Amino acid sequence: MKTVLLISAGILFSAVTFAQTTTPAVTNPVITAPVTRTAEEKAQMKDLRHDVRAYDKMKAEAKNAINKGDLNAAKADLAAAKVDKKEINADAKVLKSEGIDHPIQLADKQVKRIDEKDIRGDLKDIEADKIAERKAFKAGDHAAVLADKKDIKADRKDLRKDIRMARRDGVRHPIRRAR
Repeated sequence: MKTVLLISAGILFSAVTFAQTTTPAVTNPVITAPVTRTAEEKAQMKDLRHDVRAYDKMKAEAKNAINKGDLNAAKADLAAAKVDKKEINADAKVLKSEGIDHPIQLADKQVKRIDEKDIRGDLKDIEADKIAERKAFKAGDHAAVLADKKDIKADRKDLRKDIRMARRDGVRHPIRRAR
């Protein structure tokens, strides 16, 4: 009985104490005004994105050369990738000095976002061509059906190319993410 009274008194005192204190106003550092970038910073970020893509491409080519057994080509590709990595680090250092946090990670995210956007565009083109093909088929226009099939084939080729690029740039499931 004594412990129940002591526990209830402790709860009462703690409730009274919390009721009297005010919560401090905390500003969330993550939610701030949007950062405006200068044209020079945008150009440097674009250069960094191109360097990241080139680095990913060289690494993929080196991996393919190793799988084929061509070690000399793999060494050359790895050397080119090393040069690209140095350029990436130099660009990142400049961007950090200008106030951009984590420029390499930001460039990776932007590259992946661009890849997904390209895939979404290709999927929309294929769907539009399929709809046009169905309409042409219903209308009985044989030449338009053949032209639409040709367009679909070209769009699928572009889609496969974009999927390869996206996978090389680190997007795991480019089709699923695009839908």
